[in-house]
Amino acid sequence: MSSLSRLIHRTFATSFSSSTPPQLNPNTVRSLSNDLYKERNLKKLVEKFKKSSESDRFRTKTGVYESTVRRLASAKRFRWIEEILEDQKKYRDISKEGFAVRLISLYGKSGMFDQASKVFDEMPDYKCDRTVKSFNALLGACVNSRKFDKVDGFFRELPETLAVKPDVVSYNTVIKAFCEMGSLDSAVSMVDEMEKNGLEPDLITFNTLLDAFYGDDRFSDGEKIWARMEKKSLVPDIRSYNAKLVGLVSEKKMLEAVELVREFETKGLKPDVFSYNALIKGFCEDGNLEEVKRWYGELEKSECVRDRATYGTLIPFLCEKGDLDWAFELCKDIFERRSLVVNGPVLQLVVDGLAKESKIEEAKKLVQMGKSNNYSRYKLQLPSDK
Repeated sequence: MSSLSRLIHRTFATSFSSSTPPQLNPNTVRSLSNDLYKERNLKKLVEKFKKSSESDRFRTKTGVYESTVRRLASAKRFRWIEEILEDQKKYRDISKEGFAVRLISLYGKSGMFDQASKVFDEMPDYKCDRTVKSFNALLGACVNSRKFDKVDGFFRELPETLAVKPDVVSYNTVIKAFCEMGSLDSAVSMVDEMEKNGLEPDLITFNTLLDAFYGDDRFSDGEKIWARMEKKSLVPDIRSYNAKLVGLVSEKKMLEAVELVREFETKGLKPDVFSYNALIKGFCEDGNLEEVKRWYGELEKSECVRDRATYGTLIPFLCEKGDLDWAFELCKDIFERRSLVVNGPVLQLVVDGLAKESKIEEAKKLVQMGKSNNYSRYKLQLPSDK
């Protein structure tokens, strides 16, 4: 940053509005938050958000910030994300590390690393201390923005510059970055470094490694990580078991996978949608329609909500097996759940299959349901219309 830029920032940082901000009661703030949740016009959402931010009490509502930025990011309105977050810098809160960390994190989750890094760099200009908390937020922004190659450099250089000592969160973030890059051995070496520096890896550390090793078809290495975790007397949670379940399915060890899920209850755990999806995927790959139906039935009986992966795995398999009636019912489920989005070609498989089997009325119904449910992005068509 140039000397002129730093001078501008210092001047700006020390000249917050002298007017007294509006003091709104909790009910009013709650009403403002609800209004933002309901606002469908994104431009109006931005305007209302900036206006609401004038309230000190509103600026404590982390959830509203998260929700608003997530909606704008989903719509790829990155310019508007920058508009509302840069607007926050005019408030005195920017001198508090927690508030700056929020901006860094929100930019990071939106994939806007340059803006996240800029907030971090500007913190001294706003007389805002940078501790391990903001250091970790910057590392997290790297990971969320998929700038994995930057993480190790920051981890090695910034602690000395900032006079901070990396903590478990810091190491876990670097481990996550290495795992995402596929540098799994480097990720394990970070665990060794943690212990050498007097820090104990936690369940997050091991779950990150288990996800990576079991998910990368390195089952035996995953088992070594599992043994190392148990040696630390850390109790595996549902995420740990799901990672192992994925590994067993990848190894085609379906009997052991089923046995593992059956053991959940003895561990005080309940299978979640990821557990069921793993078993369904494994039996689909085995071509075992009977077991697929059985575990889908277990999923239906549970309190778990079927997700995109459930349908994305099941429907192509059912089309392959010729069970178009069930595939048709699953498609109707998808359309009835308006917030659920699956890949268009998956639904088109069912339309094509129904038409091929001369079930034209059912095929037409799916095409029509797609249109009536505002799913035009799928562009479902009968084969005769292509």
